[in-house]
Amino acid sequence: MWIKFIRSDSLVPVMRKAVESTTTGQPDKVCDQIADAIVDEYLRRDRDARLDLRVLGSHGMLMIGGEVDSAADFDVAELARQVYREIGYLDEIEVFANVERGSEDMRRMPRGASMDTVVVNGYATRETREMLPLPLVMAHTMARRLDDLRRNDLQFQWLQPDGKVQVLMEKDRVTAVTMLVSHAPQIDLRDVQNAMIDRVIAPLAGEHGVQLHINAAGPFTAFGFQADSGISGHKTHVDTYGGLIPHGDHALCGKDPLKAERAGAYMARFAARHLVEQGLVSSALVNVVYTLGRAEPIHVHAVGTPEKSRGAKLDLTEIIKQRFDFRPEAIAERLDLRTPRYREAACFGQIGRAGFPWEDPL
Repeated sequence: MWIKFIRSDSLVPVMRKAVESTTTGQPDKVCDQIADAIVDEYLRRDRDARLDLRVLGSHGMLMIGGEVDSAADFDVAELARQVYREIGYLDEIEVFANVERGSEDMRRMPRGASMDTVVVNGYATRETREMLPLPLVMAHTMARRLDDLRRNDLQFQWLQPDGKVQVLMEKDRVTAVTMLVSHAPQIDLRDVQNAMIDRVIAPLAGEHGVQLHINAAGPFTAFGFQADSGISGHKTHVDTYGGLIPHGDHALCGKDPLKAERAGAYMARFAARHLVEQGLVSSALVNVVYTLGRAEPIHVHAVGTPEKSRGAKLDLTEIIKQRFDFRPEAIAERLDLRTPRYREAACFGQIGRAGFPWEDPL
């Protein structure tokens, strides 16, 4: 992937920036993909399905819980097993599904109203082509490269699905990379470390002057749900802005696209991108607040790093209020959110990836 550093962003404090990404087989991300595969399947059968799901995996077991309002019916447990196998796990997993209809109180809510108190943020910057902070782009790129090697390079059949990457940067320089790489037991740890340096780290960050911590605790041969538990919605910083920008306390995965936390997060990003694409600012942060029982947000606010070429200070909040409708129903219509696409979005960040409508130019 082509990555170009342009300049630091004053909305993100100038300091050491540490972010992480995961492979598709990391336990929390397995749960996210299963949750969103279920969302996708409901949307294929019922575009108006309402969902709020949680998935928990641990030591040979997977539990799916939550609420669904839909006339659609299919084998949720079998779909979960299918996704688990497609990720690359070969062990058998016992699946328990306990999904119920939403409460009468929630069903009496006006259509399109927020089902909870929700705060979302959208962010964009000229720093990279992806309009994301550089360390986050690098972490996602390394994690994706791990997955690509495992799936597509016969020399790396010893790689296993579970993995994590952390990138630490100071200003425009990578100072440390930490990798946790699951592998077959017959592969020597030193061979794992050398392969990661040669094929993943050095092409992106170099290796001179970079602290490298690759399976620093030793071999990583017990992985996934064999060794750890996972839960959907736990990696919100991986889904959004790496923790460099506040996200709020709501997960994206496992939610239908009319949930304010999901629709609002996508529209806030879309609006922030617009402010930067139009040359109004070099970086933008959009904050949206929803309250229970209302479709219209109770607060919308935008700030940005001004372009030096612009003289007068712009009222960014007024600009986005005029150009964007932040009601979930309106967002779903504008960004085509009822189209099933969420399992694909559940890894390597839901923000900053081409092919999703909230990343399209205005």
